[in-house]
Amino acid sequence: MTQANLVRKRRFSTQQTFAALKHRNYRLWFYGQMTSLFGTWMQSTAQGYLVYQLTHSAAYLGYVSFAAGIPGWFLVLFGGMLADRVPRRTLLVITQSIMMMLAFVLAGLTFLHLVQPWHIVVLAFLLGITNAFDSPARQSFVLELVEREDLTNAIALNSTMFNIATATGPATAGLAYAAFGPAWCFVINAVSFLAVIWALLMMRVKPLPPSRHSSPLVDIKEGLGYVIASPMIAALIGLVGVYNLFGQSFTTLFPAWAVDVMKGDATTNGLMISARGIGALFAALTIASLGRFKYKGLLVSIGSFVFPISVLLFALARWLPLSLFILFIAGGAAIFVVNLANALVQTLCADELRGRVMGLYSITYLGLAPIGGLLIGGTAQQISEPPTVILFALITLACSALMWIFVPKLRTLS
Repeated sequence: MTQANLVRKRRFSTQQTFAALKHRNYRLWFYGQMTSLFGTWMQSTAQGYLVYQLTHSAAYLGYVSFAAGIPGWFLVLFGGMLADRVPRRTLLVITQSIMMMLAFVLAGLTFLHLVQPWHIVVLAFLLGITNAFDSPARQSFVLELVEREDLTNAIALNSTMFNIATATGPATAGLAYAAFGPAWCFVINAVSFLAVIWALLMMRVKPLPPSRHSSPLVDIKEGLGYVIASPMIAALIGLVGVYNLFGQSFTTLFPAWAVDVMKGDATTNGLMISARGIGALFAALTIASLGRFKYKGLLVSIGSFVFPISVLLFALARWLPLSLFILFIAGGAAIFVVNLANALVQTLCADELRGRVMGLYSITYLGLAPIGGLLIGGTAQQISEPPTVILFALITLACSALMWIFVPKLRTLS
């Protein structure tokens, strides 16, 4: 490759935006997973509003979030170990099938008018157990779908599909909830899992080379030791953890915020989630279009300041159009942090430890995010929603400042 071509690939390029889609396996994954994620967001949005309707409690929103995430603390490391031992496609087919069955159960309970808040908590807990095995496999599966040179683009497109679903699913759920009730949102989610299961079964995945494994606990210890001995990987995972614990947890309050602060309804809740998703989608497409660019670490650092500042502004806004615009900015900034941190971790880690490293990375979603939801829900119950969001945003901003001061090497990563 000539120097001129290399320079062109590092610049913004619409030709590079969908580079990973040239791989057949990734195309199947992209369209199947995007369909499933649309259903997931419909259920998540409808479920949150249903919980608030049943309980009128911001704290209970945190309980559901906590129940979904606590299994990750105990099981996700085993999930990462398993993802390094068994075919990841097989593991994903199993986990996605279980998620489909749980969605059908919730739909059935709702159709029969039997659903109670504790049912939702229990089903969220079971979903959390499944996610503990699904997330490390899904995160580490990307390199089996594309060549290494397209890994960053594939991760960016993963965020793109996630945020297309985030932009459309919640708004659709809000309308469907108002027109037909929550049960149909849960049915749509259950059926949508068929798309990703079909995609996984249609793939032609090359068998991974055999690797030597010790006992499960020894393998897990090896993964932990590797991350501890890799300061930049540990710093990136820590940054994402802080963002999920204190930063992005404010979304847990959206159902209560829509009703109590914005004086709206289920449609308002869906619009807020969708606005954040559209901003994240725009950011993910921007990252994908940059091609094989440098300065990923610098963009992570800048995004880590833009995000909490935008959340502070959101906490002060009371006009819905302005709130939606600020959420657009916040969604985009969050993607620059989380998406590029994911890409950097996967670039830096060794292939034979990828499942276990991504298992630790997944703890920041499956473990810290629900604890953040529990904390922010309980705090909002005591001091109301706006002061709580301001407090959590200031904590996130302080952590970003500490990373800027004490981990300057992060800004040099490419």
